[in-house]
Amino acid sequence: MPGMNLPGNFFLVGLMGAGKTTVGRTLARLTDKTFYDSDHEIEVKTGVRIPTIFDIEGEPGFRAREVEAIRELTERRDIVLATGGGAVLNPDNRRQLSSRGFVIYLRAAPEELYQRTRLDRNRPLLQTDDPLARLTALYAERDPLYREVADMVVDTSRQSVTHLAQQIVRELEKHHAYRSS
Repeated sequence: MPGMNLPGNFFLVGLMGAGKTTVGRTLARLTDKTFYDSDHEIEVKTGVRIPTIFDIEGEPGFRAREVEAIRELTERRDIVLATGGGAVLNPDNRRQLSSRGFVIYLRAAPEELYQRTRLDRNRPLLQTDDPLARLTALYAERDPLYREVADMVVDTSRQSVTHLAQQIVRELEKHHAYRSS
């Protein structure tokens, strides 16, 4: 089966709503790797949802927990990791991701992300009067950081999850074949 012999870790970065968790689960299945979501792991460890952490500790408290989670998760082998959208804000996270795996940036336009996230109340940074403006600002701030760490950029607009994951596997196979030759 394609993708089964791809070594290493695959780390997904991108804004909220880009499909990191959904695509990551499918990519893990196609490559026979274990899937992790850093936000989910933080919730399991703390016993509370991300919005509650934001309410109690603010964004700085959450980001400190995220650094620890990224460090721990990137030390594992043969995983697919969906990171939180803001994980790239921290230089230590960017170094961990770049040095310990192959980084895939799932990119989508802010308007598309807004359509995907507009009804989701579990996204603290979008609980604002103008979530589209917030997404646009986050995109402007983070897109250069995603590109800085990315080994591959994939546009997630108007594609099915299965198609996206298969496209990523094909690109990873090409990359692996090139590095092996």
